[in-house]
Amino acid sequence: MSRPLRFPANFRLKKGWEFDLVFRTSRRVKGELVRLLFVETSEGLPRLGVAVGKRQGPSVVRNRGRRVLREAFRHCRPWVRNGVWIVAMLRTSGLEAKAGEIYEEMARLLDREGLLEEGIPGFFPQGEEGRD
Repeated sequence: MSRPLRFPANFRLKKGWEFDLVFRTSRRVKGELVRLLFVETSEGLPRLGVAVGKRQGPSVVRNRGRRVLREAFRHCRPWVRNGVWIVAMLRTSGLEAKAGEIYEEMARLLDREGLLEEGIPGFFPQGEEGRD
């Protein structure tokens, strides 16, 4: 059975040098809830790293923020172009937002920058909104 919305380890930025490359050489896009930094590489799968700063709240709040960002990207990933490394950062206003709101803004920002292919749903899939 095919599982297109999986988020395996090879779709994540994990090493410090990968984050450093994105932070130093990226294009930046800012929304009300999410800030995206991205670098277009020559090949490979789209990869995501998430960052939530320590000043934004206690660990419980930051961990929820990271989970919501990963979930939003997991639903966008099948439509993200190959060869893009993205670091998603949650803004302070995004810490209180629902998962569906984060997904919609992330999809809108990615689409505006031309990083998405056609056909992405403009809404958070049913049954997922309550979990955040």
